[in-house]
Amino acid sequence: MQRTNQYTFDSRVRFSEVDHTKQMTLPGIINYFQDCSTFQSESLGYGVDYFTNYGKAWVLSYWQVEVKRYPAMGEKIKVSTWATEFSGLLGLRNFCMQDETGEVVAYANSVWAYMDLKKGRPCRPSKEEVAAYGIGAPLEMEYKSRKIDLPKETKEGDAFPVRRYHIDTNEHVNNCQYVQMALEMIPEDSKIKELRVEYKKSAVLGDVIYPKVAMEEDRMVVELCDEGGNSYAVVELKEE
Repeated sequence: MQRTNQYTFDSRVRFSEVDHTKQMTLPGIINYFQDCSTFQSESLGYGVDYFTNYGKAWVLSYWQVEVKRYPAMGEKIKVSTWATEFSGLLGLRNFCMQDETGEVVAYANSVWAYMDLKKGRPCRPSKEEVAAYGIGAPLEMEYKSRKIDLPKETKEGDAFPVRRYHIDTNEHVNNCQYVQMALEMIPEDSKIKELRVEYKKSAVLGDVIYPKVAMEEDRMVVELCDEGGNSYAVVELKEE
């Protein structure tokens, strides 16, 4: 069902977005979703330049991504997004990726906090911004808790520094890069069907990431921490 506030763009799976199996990667799906929300903001006049000048930003707080199948190289896809709720300092947004037949291949829920970058704290978006995005009916999906339970036992992975290619226009580690970091900590052949990410604080260039990894019966959890053990992000991954 097309929603009046829905933004959609068409694409084709590129060689640069697939792995050795010629299927799109999980970061590839997430990047499409992020790009779609950015395109919508740009089309409404609330894009990167606006927020840079205004000193504000929508900062991702939580991802829940469900993958039914990974599109193959060359497939035509349609990516859509729409806001589902604005409540105080938070905005909720759904995403959907469809193949050429209209079949849903991946979908997601996300929670965003509106931030005053100069003061470094959340604030309320303007009524004009909220009205511009509008509100659409949420996807029919199982909405999981935004709080990820930490495992009781973990193993420490090798620490690594934040690199320049991790950084986005907000001068922080890009949301998808945390997922890529977590994927490096689990078996290479893992086929992830469900992802949740709880973002706690932003890492910046020069920070060092200390991973903690748990391989449980029904899930894998990677906690990406600072030197003191405080979380930048908690990534939960589930296979088929």
